[in-house]
Amino acid sequence: MLDRARQDVADRVQAHLDAAIGQYGGVVADAMAYASRGGKRLRALFVAEGARLHGIVPGHAIWPAAAIEALHAYSLVHDDLPCMDDDDERRGMPTVHKQWDYATAVLAGDALQTLAFELVSDARGHPDGAVRADLVLSLARASGAGGMVLGQALDIAAETAESPLTLEQITALQAGKTGALITWSACAGPLMARADQQPMKTYGDCIGLAFQIADDVLDVEGDADKLGKAVGKDAAAGKATFVSLLGLDAAKRRAADLVTEACDALSGYGEEAETLRQAARFVIARES
Repeated sequence: MLDRARQDVADRVQAHLDAAIGQYGGVVADAMAYASRGGKRLRALFVAEGARLHGIVPGHAIWPAAAIEALHAYSLVHDDLPCMDDDDERRGMPTVHKQWDYATAVLAGDALQTLAFELVSDARGHPDGAVRADLVLSLARASGAGGMVLGQALDIAAETAESPLTLEQITALQAGKTGALITWSACAGPLMARADQQPMKTYGDCIGLAFQIADDVLDVEGDADKLGKAVGKDAAAGKATFVSLLGLDAAKRRAADLVTEACDALSGYGEEAETLRQAARFVIARES
């Protein structure tokens, strides 16, 4: 069920992004297309499944689903830059600044970010302008100085801090850097339906944190070939992670508990939410 749903969403999102980026030309558009290919498409899946549970038709849900993947792609392009995490490989391919240059990477990231807001505000995504405005506002807050960008800033500051971050601090950091966009993805469906967002917000909050713990675990015991990027960077840099603070086994247990909490939050949706439950379990079982 999960594999089929992920593939369907991935195919539709890729076609949507290809069409949107294809209206432009030149090296920046080429870099945008390169950066927006591949990946697990979990954020788009959360949008699509949350929308389905609330009666939103796929033709409307594809717009915020593609938008969140465009915004996620921008964040990765900038995250890989030498002034950020300084990575040379992403998804088994050279990062954008390695494939082209620093300036092209910055501009491609900028353009993917603005594309995300172009997509999420498009009238074809929802007939109600107030709903589209709420999607735009909430995405701006999730991705900006109080969300993802804040988390990245805290992460960078932690590299030169006099002492490692505490568990509370690392949890707050990752709630912004990784969790904010995942929670937005989970909440987009009920927002579009003007329904109660709390069950999906709880799901998104738990999955966002579990996702980051799983990333920390993979940095310790993952396979670089399967991950498509280097491993062991956090330990080499002396960065505080959930694994360094909790220990490997305790970190895995914490991630598993979060998945259970996420699945429990979906109880009101019954069997209709089974794909989201499977996605929650996949988050901590994945090898990449």
